[in-house]
Amino acid sequence: PPPAADPPKHSPPPPETLPSPPPPPIASPPIPPPPPPPIASPPLPPPPIPTPPLPPPPIASPPIPPPPIATPPLPPPPIASPPIPPPPTPTPSTSPYPPPLPNNTSTNGTLPNSPLPSEKPVAKSSQFGPNITADSTPPNPDGLKAGGAATVGSIVGFFALSLVILAVWFTHKKKRRKSGFTLNYTTPSPFASSQNSDSSFLRRSQFSSQLAGSPSSNNNNYMYSQDMGLGQSRSWFTYQELSLATEDFSEKNILGEGGFGCVYKGILKEGRIVAVKQLKVGGGQGEREFRAEVEIISRIHHRHLVSLVGYCIAESQRLLVYDYAPNNTLHHHLHSEGNVMDWASRVKVAAGAARGLAYLHEDCQPRIIHRDIKSTNILLDNNFEALVADFGLAKLVELDLHTHVSTRVMGTFGYLSPEYASTGKLTEKSDVFSFGVVLLELITGRKPVDSSRPLGDESLVEWARPLLTQALEREQFGEIVDHRLKDNFVPSEMFRMIEAAAACVRHHATKRPKMSQVVRALDSMDELADLNNGVKPGQSGVFSSSEHSAQIRMFQRMAFGSQDYSTDTFNSQSSNW
Repeated sequence: PPPAADPPKHSPPPPETLPSPPPPPIASPPIPPPPPPPIASPPLPPPPIPTPPLPPPPIASPPIPPPPIATPPLPPPPIASPPIPPPPTPTPSTSPYPPPLPNNTSTNGTLPNSPLPSEKPVAKSSQFGPNITADSTPPNPDGLKAGGAATVGSIVGFFALSLVILAVWFTHKKKRRKSGFTLNYTTPSPFASSQNSDSSFLRRSQFSSQLAGSPSSNNNNYMYSQDMGLGQSRSWFTYQELSLATEDFSEKNILGEGGFGCVYKGILKEGRIVAVKQLKVGGGQGEREFRAEVEIISRIHHRHLVSLVGYCIAESQRLLVYDYAPNNTLHHHLHSEGNVMDWASRVKVAAGAARGLAYLHEDCQPRIIHRDIKSTNILLDNNFEALVADFGLAKLVELDLHTHVSTRVMGTFGYLSPEYASTGKLTEKSDVFSFGVVLLELITGRKPVDSSRPLGDESLVEWARPLLTQALEREQFGEIVDHRLKDNFVPSEMFRMIEAAAACVRHHATKRPKMSQVVRALDSMDELADLNNGVKPGQSGVFSSSEHSAQIRMFQRMAFGSQDYSTDTFNSQSSNW
């Protein structure tokens, strides 16, 4: 009996000791799958092969080792991927406990060495999802989301930074353009005391010719041409520069002197010849007002107008620099001794001056009334093309006097219209009257006022009125035409010019033509009827000496001093002009 009882005592312990080792590997979370498969059912590995859709469950809950023990069909995930034979092949032993028993010698419960090949298993994907090997850690969905968000954020940040850089670059480029990296600069005051004041004046204008130059520029060599005007030239000068150019405003360089100031011939250091006009203004005129008017004048460019080159402000001095006209003035050619101005040149000068004045009245912005049209303000170039000068100067001088346009009479007597001389009322028709006097100078060769003439004939207009009527009615020009021409003129052109002159010097301003009508008449581009305003030559009742005798007496007193002229002088002949 004792021996028979011993075997059963020893037989049960082995089975008890044998199952006890497996629990440690099951408890270790890193490699729970290997031990359970053989324990539950070793012969079951083949069945999972026909059921490939089962691998996803272990992926969804990898950290729970006990469930695989309760569900024996779950261990076959490594076998589920047929292309990966290494995982199942490393355990060819038929014993159900080969993996844990040989290496379970340690009692501290450490992880046994894997019997798999030395190559590290890699997690691979199949068409049904990722395959998790024994050493692969399951992916963390939160980590993937965080990494994707970081990538998207970095891309968005990069594009935002690029946009900011582009915006800064375009802004900087725009500022550089506005700061004036061209030759068209704003022009500050030319004298040292206010180099930085009011530098915003004389900006680029809308016309092709603009003010240019800068006091900070190191390049003072400018290319000039006769027709350039202010296009590529300096617009300001220092007083020292102009003093040097005119040899300290020497008397030998005086070109002429008028109501607005004295004109000097000057040569700039780059060799350009200019005319420097020293205005008769005091210190009452502000820089800002003066520059504003100079800006207006600088924008006016026409082939029959003298171009303004620049200006100078030095304390109380105000100077304007113009292009130099090499062929002197119309007054010089008509009234100086020497060669007689031929008729063709006279017609050419009349037409050119009319175009320039018409441009001032009707085409330029703002429109300008010259106020001082006379033969000395009509300059000539070498081709006898007329250039009207001194336009806009009346406004410059008036700024210094602080007077209203209709309260001060400016101009040269002999050229003033009756309404302007008597009332100070100024319109463009006042310029038309003055231009008519210039036409009479071209026709007769006489000065507008000549004190050497007999009593009553000192005024060119009053002397010519009856002769104009006679010439137009009879087409006989001998008594009114300049005797120095000696019939060297074209009768049709003479008739046209006489009719234009007669229409321009009409007593009533409303009956005078516009300058554009005068231009058409002198250019033979239109009929002369538009000059007459519906009034036939010689039949105008516009001028009545008896009606306006008081005005005429005042007019003559202003012209010839305080001499007492009898009205019989004007009443003896009734004039229709």
